[in-house]
Amino acid sequence: MAILGAQLVITLVMVSVIQKLSPHYSFAKWILCRTGLFRYLHPTDDELRTKGGVPKDRPAKGKHKQPNGLSNGSASQQFHIPRSIEVELETLPVVERDVIHLRYFTEYQWLLDFSVYAAIVYIISELFHYFYPLKQEINLSMVWCLLVIFFAIKLLSSLTVLYFQSEESIGERSMVIVACLVYLLIAMIVLIIDERILETGLEDAYTSFNASASKFLTEQGLPSSGPASKIVVKFFLALSCGVLGSLFTFPGLRMAKMHWDSLKYCRGNRLLQVLLNVSFVLPFILVILWIRPISRDYLTVRVFQGMQQPLLKPHVFETLRLLLVVVVVIVRFALMPIYLQSYLNLAYDRILDLRKEAGRITNVEFQKKISSIFYYLCVVTLQFAAPLILCLYLTLMYKSLGGFTWTGIFKETAVLQHECAADGELATTPKDANVEEAEFNILESAQSLQASFASLKNVFSTEVYKGFLGFATWWSYFTLFATSSLGIVYQSYFNKT
Repeated sequence: MAILGAQLVITLVMVSVIQKLSPHYSFAKWILCRTGLFRYLHPTDDELRTKGGVPKDRPAKGKHKQPNGLSNGSASQQFHIPRSIEVELETLPVVERDVIHLRYFTEYQWLLDFSVYAAIVYIISELFHYFYPLKQEINLSMVWCLLVIFFAIKLLSSLTVLYFQSEESIGERSMVIVACLVYLLIAMIVLIIDERILETGLEDAYTSFNASASKFLTEQGLPSSGPASKIVVKFFLALSCGVLGSLFTFPGLRMAKMHWDSLKYCRGNRLLQVLLNVSFVLPFILVILWIRPISRDYLTVRVFQGMQQPLLKPHVFETLRLLLVVVVVIVRFALMPIYLQSYLNLAYDRILDLRKEAGRITNVEFQKKISSIFYYLCVVTLQFAAPLILCLYLTLMYKSLGGFTWTGIFKETAVLQHECAADGELATTPKDANVEEAEFNILESAQSLQASFASLKNVFSTEVYKGFLGFATWWSYFTLFATSSLGIVYQSYFNKT
């Protein structure tokens, strides 16, 4: 019997597809270059001289060349113009030859394209497992999901580290540190909330993990009451939550800024404004779906007047909660071009803000204020997409490893897929009485090794995955919505003042 079977075939086929199609077809390039985005071009020096009333410098006679090949008159290329200068900015569609040179474009393209390929692997695997359930096999689609989560966290970390490498980013650096400490405090408060209020499943996860780990260590000849105490586990969970909150700080603030600008540019389209506001509020709905008194108890326990049973059954509620996550991510990515265009429009807004100021500015600084917006387009796109991808693939792992199902709406009862539980005691092959005890038996060694792996597999049961992945999923939604909401509050206060 094959060890991985069809899953290995799916993985190998997708690896081949990545090698063949990724140079020619890219979802990341399509978002930037095929969705109607346009950028603003900075005016040339001649245009600035004409509009600013700056005369052209005459070349000096007998100018000498410097050792680096530049002439002494190269400094004359920089001149001062009024900040209130009125220039018309030309627009140009965003094309592939422009974006491939942008900072973090390679990382952005790899994350989005790989997440698409991982989603295809996950969908095919889920369809295959629906008809042919797993039997003592490793779910390889979880490996793909884990890689996507790793890449998303790695890129968010690299973007956050940039604020600690620059000497001019003192304010941003302080904000990251403060956000980490604040979310650490919030996580500690959340972890002491009773699970009858916040449905995290951490208590059952710790109990199952501790008992299984103690049993495994005892079988290996290492008597132990448990690998770690509950307070140590919760401390490291809170520490991880603080780090994740710091990684989501600037992506959340950037999301709030783009949302605010998108509403400003779509004032004439009420339908689009409603859709933007709904997409912004949906993560909050996901957060409250894990609060038992106002979600599960209200929908699956309470019987309203005139009804004989609750609105939803428990397995239907679980499925709807998972499907809503997918809907939120799809809606956000569908609105992604609008958010990105609102960011590109900042170049025009900067010129309008400069016109309100007195004094003069150099032509180089004036041009940098416009060109820097497009230069950081891929960084902003990563800040928008990486948190969504992280939340989505945490949810996919939560569904598969937690034993939930996508078809709970259409079934009366949900059959949980305990993919990580042992399927029973392994049968032992009877020994031949005529064979000496000292003889090396390959079959017995293989069975012993398989039994050890089965015991180790029991340590990470369905309850363990459901608890820890469920809490990680909920916390990622919470930090994303909390940070973006804080950004909206800041934007409203800043515009009023």
